[in-house]
Amino acid sequence: MKIMHDDSHLSDQQLLLNLDNELSAQDAKRVHEHLGECWKCRTRSQELESTIGEFVRIEERDLAAKLPPAAGQRALLKGRLAQLSTSESAFHPLHGFRWVLAAGAAGLLGLGLLIVRSAMDRQTHSHARAVIISVPDSRLTPGAALLASRQAVCTEANTKNKAVPVALQRKVFDAYGIASAGRGEYEVDYLITPALGGADDIHNLWPQSSSATVWNAEVKDALEDRLREMVCDGNLDLREAQQEIAANWIAAYKKYFHTDQPQSR
Repeated sequence: MKIMHDDSHLSDQQLLLNLDNELSAQDAKRVHEHLGECWKCRTRSQELESTIGEFVRIEERDLAAKLPPAAGQRALLKGRLAQLSTSESAFHPLHGFRWVLAAGAAGLLGLGLLIVRSAMDRQTHSHARAVIISVPDSRLTPGAALLASRQAVCTEANTKNKAVPVALQRKVFDAYGIASAGRGEYEVDYLITPALGGADDIHNLWPQSSSATVWNAEVKDALEDRLREMVCDGNLDLREAQQEIAANWIAAYKKYFHTDQPQSR
């Protein structure tokens, strides 16, 4: 597979293969290098990943609604077998054959239930992984920035994020389908930090996992500090910094810290 740069972009097939870890080591390296340089492809990759996660959630919900309770099906089968046993106690040429059919039906039913339950377990496990939110859903949180100049950003004394009101936090959790969150499980974070001109807007907020992943809020804080320092030193354009952190902050971290793994602070 040939990865093009300049004005070309990665195809959806290449992005999907990369998300599924099905590329060769050489192709994966080229894709990652291209994603590090191409804002459009990073955004498209994130959209594809979000779409896959949404599909899994819908399939899990629909399958759970259609699946009959295993206990009810087993009870029905046992009752039918008991009925056959009582009504045909006398010898009949097909009596033994019917028992074979009944036993086969029981086995098939058990196997079918096992397969369906196994599929649900895999989907539930995938869904559990999806709850670990390392990057926001671009449809819900595309990022929002104020019309702030570099001078306005760099003369601001307070570089810490403002506290998000509880009512607004609840709206963010509802938008992401999180019914309940344990204490300290998430941080409702600004995608574009106010220290880089980020806006106080729900489209700039998302529930970031605090400790369930190495790509957590503390790591993103380090990136925010690094980008602001580069902007204020004149080494990075403010608009570029805003775009990179909004498109994929993990890719931006790897780019500006020159590492594939987060550094300890």
